Amino acid sequence: MNHMRVARLHEVGQPFRIDSVEVPDPGPRDVIVEIKACNVIPNLRNVVTSWPEWFPYLPLPALPAIFGLDAAGVVSRVGAQVRNVKVGERVYINPGRHSGDSYASRGGDPLNDPSFTFQGYFGFGPDSHQIYQDYPYGGFGEYVMTPVDGLVTLPDSVTFEQACRFGYLGTSYSALRKADVRAGSSVLINGGTGTLGVGAVLNALAMGATRVLVMARDRALLERVRQLDPRRVQVHSHGDGDVGEWVLRHTDGLGADAFVDAVGPGAPHEITLSGIDALRRGGRMVDIGGMSETLPLNMFKLMCFQISVIGSNWFSVAEGQDMARMAEAGTLDLSVFEHEVFALSEVNDALDAVDNRKGGFTNVVVNPSLASEKSDAQLSTATATAG
Repeated sequence: MNHMRVARLHEVGQPFRIDSVEVPDPGPRDVIVEIKACNVIPNLRNVVTSWPEWFPYLPLPALPAIFGLDAAGVVSRVGAQVRNVKVGERVYINPGRHSGDSYASRGGDPLNDPSFTFQGYFGFGPDSHQIYQDYPYGGFGEYVMTPVDGLVTLPDSVTFEQACRFGYLGTSYSALRKADVRAGSSVLINGGTGTLGVGAVLNALAMGATRVLVMARDRALLERVRQLDPRRVQVHSHGDGDVGEWVLRHTDGLGADAFVDAVGPGAPHEITLSGIDALRRGGRMVDIGGMSETLPLNMFKLMCFQISVIGSNWFSVAEGQDMARMAEAGTLDLSVFEHEVFALSEVNDALDAVDNRKGGFTNVVVNPSLASEKSDAQLSTATATAG
């Protein structure tokens, strides 16, 4: 097979179009993965319709580009220097790419490489454009070429649909690790009914947190979150009383050990501040949602009470492998997700489905190998080379 079908963005603000591009040959340390599921993440609509107005300092790949951040599938080819990963293995592709030879990469901290880039999404520095040229394939296509060191191997008990949720699950898992959550911890989660927030609740439970305090607006979704573990999960709807008093009541008067803020741009900063104020002495707040309002922090108070405020936006391959093992053991419960699966030619419908989802339990997925009721002839089709 010399060509493959992909969904490409040709112009910001326009729909994805189905194109035909060449299937790449893997480099020595690369693999080719046949994609079985790619998550359609909630923020994708903002990226493909509003860039660069939203975040002009985060570069997009040159258009036309193949998007698709969180993908899982089966290894179909391996490069000449790939020693351990075998054809036929089931994998999740961690899309975090780095230069490999920066001070951060050489120091074992690739997520802080100045050219760190999300394959199939956006980058974090001007050198991201070189990485896009090296790896121009996102998950909205039949095949992806990716470095072998970006793979998380999957147990048979984890479906491809569940695995393509690892991006949001991993973001919350890494945040909880940065907050030093462990057995016996108390964790406060803001936005706990959303895509990031539900993942934070599931991971906190899997890591042994004994008190998981969840804040959000939708009472019906909050009740669903509480039912994940009624003995350990307590919920609070915004406007139902003082946050600090509620947290103290459920933490023996100490305050929470950790606070994960999972609300996105546009959320009011007052709730985030109330969460920081609800931390115990020495507590840690980690932001993963990107709440965009400026926080008027009382630095003297943070110093006196040794409160840490941390930003965290992704996770390592090792952390992804941790989650795969937890899911295999049953401590991380991935059965709670409801999957809405679309064919590749229905990718624009999938974007609409994300906009209409009901909370973080819904998982919208594109499966490029799925037959579609909608003929590809109805969409613009072209033959080109990727990138």
